Amino acid sequence: MNIVIIEDESAIADTLIHVLEMDGFQAHWFNTAGAGVAHLKTKSADLLILDVGLPDGNGFELCKQIRGFSDIPIIFLTARADEIDRVVGLEIGADDYVTKPFSPRELLARVKLRLKSIRRQAQPECEQGQDELRVENFDYVRGNTALGLTALEFRLLDALLKSSPRVLSRQQLMDFSSMPSEEAYERNVDSHIKSIRIKLQKVALAECLKTKRGFGYYFEKE
Repeated sequence: MNIVIIEDESAIADTLIHVLEMDGFQAHWFNTAGAGVAHLKTKSADLLILDVGLPDGNGFELCKQIRGFSDIPIIFLTARADEIDRVVGLEIGADDYVTKPFSPRELLARVKLRLKSIRRQAQPECEQGQDELRVENFDYVRGNTALGLTALEFRLLDALLKSSPRVLSRQQLMDFSSMPSEEAYERNVDSHIKSIRIKLQKVALAECLKTKRGFGYYFEKE
């Protein structure tokens, strides 16, 4: 899913992008209201993280403008903690309100919560049955859609599916996938998992590939 960030502080934006992309989202950052709105008018997006204080506009006014052409979920991100600001933000069409400083993981949880209803419509549960993932020509397929996995991605996903719902550590994934020695390091596993999640989005199963913080990864079938 595509997340748009309109935030003028690059350090905050970099943190958000890292957290979102590590969880399988695609993030697009704009540091001005004008650039962000131009993108939203021409490109599809699933959620907007919007800073209230922008160099070329007020986030509240920008929210009103966006609500004129889009019903995209909006999470305000701001240093303003006053109750009246939160009320105003929600009344003009925002879906949530997060104050700075904030926990990136908490914001990620809020993003997932706001997308939950959308995913229920667009992404079926990870149920077993006739629409489950199956192997064809060393690739995984759901329905008529192939994921287009590389050989290493196929072995990683295959290990996770066969071990489901057990958590596999990065080292176990390297062992089970016979990762070449020159590629066998933990951050490389993370990179391949991110790529697999993006490809699972095509068959509405990205949310089934989960991270167990501090341990590894697992695939939740139901």
